[in-house]
Amino acid sequence: MVTEVRPPLRDEMAAYYRALPFANGLPSWEPADAAWHGGPEPWPPQRRPASAEQLDKWAAADFEDGSFHPIAAFVDGTCVGASAMISFEVTVPGERQGRMAGVTATGVIATHRRRGYLRQMMQAMFEAALERGEPLAMLSASEGSIYGRFGFSPATYRTRWELARHEAALLPAEPDPGSLELVDAEQAKTAWPRVHAQVRARRVGELSPPPGRWDGLSDEADGTNGPLRFLTHRDRHGNVDGIANFRLPWSPTADRAGTLVVEALEATNPVAYRALWGLLIDFDLTKTVVAPGRPRDEPLRWMLTNPRAMRVTRQADSLWARLLDVPRAMTQRSYLTPGELRFAIDDDQMCPANNGTWHLKADDTEATCVPTDERADLTITLPGLSSLYLGGMPAHHLADAGHITAHAEGTIGKLARMFRTDPEPHNSFGF
Repeated sequence: MVTEVRPPLRDEMAAYYRALPFANGLPSWEPADAAWHGGPEPWPPQRRPASAEQLDKWAAADFEDGSFHPIAAFVDGTCVGASAMISFEVTVPGERQGRMAGVTATGVIATHRRRGYLRQMMQAMFEAALERGEPLAMLSASEGSIYGRFGFSPATYRTRWELARHEAALLPAEPDPGSLELVDAEQAKTAWPRVHAQVRARRVGELSPPPGRWDGLSDEADGTNGPLRFLTHRDRHGNVDGIANFRLPWSPTADRAGTLVVEALEATNPVAYRALWGLLIDFDLTKTVVAPGRPRDEPLRWMLTNPRAMRVTRQADSLWARLLDVPRAMTQRSYLTPGELRFAIDDDQMCPANNGTWHLKADDTEATCVPTDERADLTITLPGLSSLYLGGMPAHHLADAGHITAHAEGTIGKLARMFRTDPEPHNSFGF
């Protein structure tokens, strides 16, 4: 038996895709209520298996995309496992753009699981990402028990919430100097990249959009879901500073009739944000507003006369992080509180250069992270540091869970103050 782990060739791409669940119409998410899905059911229906024409279309697009880096496991020439990394920029603390490798589309065929092929593909992808100068890897975990053994740990969260229209009253505010407009898909395709670029420049955890991110927007109906609708906000100068995608799906039952689902909403300022939500939570002939994939600290809650009216119905981790190059990752972000720490890592088996004691020193303008022979103030696991990296996880919780061991008094508090981000990191879409 001959095993190879390498990028697939162009004529091997159809076999590569067939190793992935989504290409075969198989489940690609664990059976739990998904916070990214706006419907009442646990998840959307599975897609049909991809046709040969669709597989070839994907292959042509992926080979032209320089940010897409596929990897495959072959046994005696047969593709039995597949994965890929996508090169992104992610906003890190300090409103800086960090290089990141996003792991996506991962699977091993059922007859070849539990043989180490996934680990071999992960190892190959980590090494390739390091060669490209990407110090951070991230993914959306389809199953929560799989990726921790490769060093990944939750770094951002998302929620799905519901709001009854009769409870959706906003607190008084100054009149909006701008205007709202319902637009078509072509206008939305133009507006989304502009709004997203401004939002992601300030939001920790937000991603650079992949090619064609909004190409699929359409005015056509999507089965019983009805067509997607688009709402924009313009400032007093006529510039689009906010946009929302929403739909009014059909329901066969009375309890779900009159639901408005907000599939995406972004605004570059609080005035546009409030104006968009103000219309959507009081839309004619609706009873309930549902919004999936939203931040845990949604500002709308604090604009309501009754904050309890916004009920979180689902919550889940969103992006999991994994540091590949600790010193480079530490210096591509800034820190809320200046300070210095010496921390030790001793558990990274896949990127062993991360093991050792590191001296992190940060001021208001820059940070350094270099090896040191001095005694560590604390020991932290690689998954623990990865969760902490974007600033959304409490250091004290990680310490209570055993991810951090303090060797000097007050170091957990200092770590928490240095790494914390406000507001919490959030990403509006996955990959």
